[in-house]
Amino acid sequence: MKKHLFILFACLLSSGILSAQNAHFTTSGTIEYEKKVNMYATIKKSIDKDNESWYTPAFESYKKLNPQFKTLKSKMTFGGNKTYYSPIASDDPPTNSWFDNMPLAQQINTVYTDLNTSFATTDKTVFDEHFLVKDTARKINWKITDETREIAGYTCRRANAIVMDSIYVVAFYSDEIPVSGGPESFTGLPGMILGVALPHENVTWFATKVTDMPIAETSLKVPVKGKQVNYKSLFNTLTTVMKDWGEYGKKFFKIYLL
Repeated sequence: MKKHLFILFACLLSSGILSAQNAHFTTSGTIEYEKKVNMYATIKKSIDKDNESWYTPAFESYKKLNPQFKTLKSKMTFGGNKTYYSPIASDDPPTNSWFDNMPLAQQINTVYTDLNTSFATTDKTVFDEHFLVKDTARKINWKITDETREIAGYTCRRANAIVMDSIYVVAFYSDEIPVSGGPESFTGLPGMILGVALPHENVTWFATKVTDMPIAETSLKVPVKGKQVNYKSLFNTLTTVMKDWGEYGKKFFKIYLL
């Protein structure tokens, strides 16, 4: 009996080792993401007693002409433990609605991250001005959970965090892509982040396609244009500009610093 159990155990162990040896891990390639913004919820949160007389009619008009969710596309190229995340220009005709000029409803960041050095360079559009933010990649204290889901063909595990003291983040990462990157400024998990949700901000980023392929170093571009700042100096600049904007400015403020 013991002999049979030993043989069974040896077979199972051998099978596990062979499976691990044959497992394929994606270390370079491209990822296409969709950013979805719940515009109805975002606009509704902006309505208060000071602006409701003109904001509410504008909101009702917007709902008649536009869907609840606005979809924006982006692409990440990764290789050599470096990532380059950039927006994809939309083919959709402009809506001519000033609600679509809200920073959350746009793609304001192009981000290059060197995960070897934990340093990021971001071309960030703030209204009509470009800032080149060069700083250490944001350190996020993730709490990994046992929840899993499949995204773009990869099994992902959920992790939660709080960033900027108040923004609740839900992320899904896959250790089948052993690169600690992700969309926008979200990094630091033991695998590529293929999904991010900011539930209280009504926005998500989810991968729709992963292409496993070799990536040339020249494909990973470091942004060079814009007024050079770090996050501290950008924070100070935005604080000065928006000091009289009240609650309206606070909503924009945190999105520009993400």
